Amino acid sequence: MKFFVIGIDDNQCRYFKPEVEEVIRTHRVFSGGARHHDIVKSFLPEGYDWIPVTVPLKNVFEQYLPYDEIVVFASGDPLFFGFAQTIRRELPEAEIKLYPYFNTLQLLAHRLLMPYQDMHVVSLTGRPWDKFDEALICGYDTIGVLTDHKEHTPSAIARRMLEYGYDNYRMSIGELLGNADREKVATLPLSDVVDREFLYPNNLILHKTHIRKRPFGIPDGDFRQLEGRPRMITKMPARLLSLSLLELNGRNVLWDVGFCTGSVSVEAKLHFPHLRICAFEIREEGRELMQTNTRRFGTPGIQTIIGDFLEADHAALPSPDAVFIGGHGGRMADVLSRIRACLRPGGVIVFNSVSPESRQLFIESLNGNGFTLLQEITIQVDHFNTLTVMKGGTT
Repeated sequence: MKFFVIGIDDNQCRYFKPEVEEVIRTHRVFSGGARHHDIVKSFLPEGYDWIPVTVPLKNVFEQYLPYDEIVVFASGDPLFFGFAQTIRRELPEAEIKLYPYFNTLQLLAHRLLMPYQDMHVVSLTGRPWDKFDEALICGYDTIGVLTDHKEHTPSAIARRMLEYGYDNYRMSIGELLGNADREKVATLPLSDVVDREFLYPNNLILHKTHIRKRPFGIPDGDFRQLEGRPRMITKMPARLLSLSLLELNGRNVLWDVGFCTGSVSVEAKLHFPHLRICAFEIREEGRELMQTNTRRFGTPGIQTIIGDFLEADHAALPSPDAVFIGGHGGRMADVLSRIRACLRPGGVIVFNSVSPESRQLFIESLNGNGFTLLQEITIQVDHFNTLTVMKGGTT
């Protein structure tokens, strides 16, 4: 099977170079979105067949199978988060002849006369917030964002940024780029974007105006804590040592069991923003604490699960390769048993022991669940608090 994939913009007055015109003239089966059909239908030969690209894409590719050659119209550069990538994934043996155009972020940069070689690009088109959150926390100077018309509109993006304290960007929005009659470009402060609607398709570029503080080792007093329980927090020296033993730079999913104030999850997300973090807490108060502290320190994307860890639906969550145990309710062996069933190969578990009894309980529970104590470091946080940071895993 062979695909001719032609990139276009929203220009209603189209021009195709002769090679592309020849491809269109000599074929009968075409495909693309409804918007693409509206733009190119006047160029299609009589008696053509059109296969609309709609979800689920599985159905679209089933319609492709009877044909040897198909001409597909796609937006911009079809290899830039585009349909050519989808073809390669779904039909890896298919031959592809590509006729790319500028992608929409390139077009917006052109309109702004903005060099874009260092721009960090994120697609939110039908995707979760994860990569966008990561880019915000990393604090790139310019961030190009591909939007959608549902959950990830310019106004929704601006609202999320302001909710987590990222007011250190201005936003340039391009609407209907390539459409000479309706194209619009505007650069606005985020506060002016929140309540506005924009014509779709659109995209945007974020321009950093100043550096947002990103502390390494958040002071304990800066967190909102449990009322009347100031000691119910993993203190900063132990927190940083625990994160070091978890080796988070090379991990993908962290579970924070018994998060209380959320200090470990927040600190982990702030310095390892690529992580997916699932944080568990049995106290209902934890929900508000996590909400407050994630917004205070600019760490969106932490998934909070309130309730008994042992009763949670772990199968519905991403499997961890790192686990921090901040609380176990006296059921350490059971907690480690559940973790053992979910932990990825090579994963590690870290626990802070505050007494010889809790240290022994952790070691016995590790051994009873097929884990090994890999490392332990004893530190003194102040004149009264000595604790041992312990790391377990499989050998």
